This record gives sequence, structure tokens and C-alpha cells, in this order.
Amino acid sequence: MEPLSADEIRRSFVNSTKSQVKAIALPSRFSELPWESLDFLGWRDAKAPNRGYLVVRRDGGVTGIAVSTQTSGAARRFAGLCDLCNTAHHVSDVALFAARRAGSAGREGNTVGMYMCADLACSLYIRGLRELDLPQGETATPEVRAERLTNRLESFVRRVLS
Repeated sequence: MEPLSADEIRRSFVNSTKSQVKAIALPSRFSELPWESLDFLGWRDAKAPNRGYLVVRRDGGVTGIAVSTQTSGAARRFAGLCDLCNTAHHVSDVALFAARRAGSAGREGNTVGMYMCADLACSLYIRGLRELDLPQGETATPEVRAERLTNRLESFVRRVLS
């Protein structure tokens, strides 16, 4: 992913009000992000841990989506699977994120959801840049996994926008 400025990120959100966008806390150490290893920018809000953000480059520019989740008290002995990157984690390291739909549908309270890596670091997991606690059954190359992740993320973005 090519680097984005803070202004580009803030302007990209399609399912947030101006005041919500203004309150977004950018990722810690924003200037040190490994942009070359990211398929999308995902992070949890340090000031509001139940909120997260996804920012993806698309043909039409940059699209940002605010998501929310609830804290999981699930036991760590079970496994969960991220729907974006197909990475297996302890169940407490996968969370159901809901995104308010863009436009009038979102103002009416409609949302879409997806199970994702709780830290939203899918790109780092598929490239082996972040350590995993569980053995993985995936044998595809990081490039193939990145392409699949991009397709799944695009599908999620389209559902938020529709």
C-alpha cells in the first residue's frame, strides 16, 4: 500500500459524521507504519478500544470505514478464523466487527459485519511479519493470500457502500 497522509485518511471515511472523523485517533507511531507490507490500514482506537478503522486504496481513491466490536470474554482454548485473511487465532483474538452502512441506510441503523483479526493486522499475519499462536492450515503463498484478502475486503467495502 502506498503511504497516506493523516488528511487523506480522515477524508476517506464513508460511514462517519464529521465530528466522529475529527475524534479519530490515528495509529500509534503513524509515521513508522510499514506501508510496503500493508494491503490496507487497519487499527484499533487507543482512546476507544471497541472502535476500529479500515482504510483501503481502491480504484476510486481511498475508502475508510469505521467499525465497532464488543470485548470478548471468551476462553482462549477455542480457535477462531478471520474472514478477511483466513488466519486461525485463539477465539479471543478474532472479533466480530460491525460497520454502519454508508448513507441513508447507515443513518437508519443498518450495519454489516465480519469476523476479523482483533488487532486488524491481517496484512502482517499473511506475510509472517507478526507471530501467530496457532498452527495454520493455509499453504498458499503470501501473494495469493494477499490477493484473497484484497478481494474479501473489497466485498466488505461494497456491502458497506451499498
